[in-house]
Amino acid sequence: MKGKLSGKNILMFVDDLYEDLELWYPKLRMTEEGANVVVAGKEKGKIYSGKHTYPCRAYASFDELNDKDFDALIIPGGFAPDKLRREENVLKLTRNFFKSGKLVAHICHAGWIPISAGIMKGFKCTSTPGIKDDLTNAGAIWIDEPVVVDRNMISSRRPDDLPDFCKAIIEYLSK
Repeated sequence: MKGKLSGKNILMFVDDLYEDLELWYPKLRMTEEGANVVVAGKEKGKIYSGKHTYPCRAYASFDELNDKDFDALIIPGGFAPDKLRREENVLKLTRNFFKSGKLVAHICHAGWIPISAGIMKGFKCTSTPGIKDDLTNAGAIWIDEPVVVDRNMISSRRPDDLPDFCKAIIEYLSK
């Protein structure tokens, strides 16, 4: 499928209790624009259940992935990021995307992963208000807006902000 993101490879993380809309909306929008989206979990082939019970299969294990094979990382929220940030390979992938100047996009509670990866210091961002203190304590500058773009990081607050979040990601990656 031809689109603004044809030829782009995007990685997304999944674990149980992911926010259903925050995974599926970006996955489908990026696919509509021609991107190849790989959803990775701890176990390849496992079907994870979202907060609202929508299933998502992990087509790869984050232990077998290399950030060099991807153009961007999109991290959905929900409560999955609290578990995922304890996985060293998730943090390593996130740090490598960031250090190489590739896009790291996170929404809602997904900011927990960049916090634990140690990459938030000095970045403007947004999130659910529930992790505002976590982000500011990690050195981020928190702003209450639907989407915040700062260098190679895009962040958003909640499912209602998904149209703005996805539009910003598509604009960033199609430059």
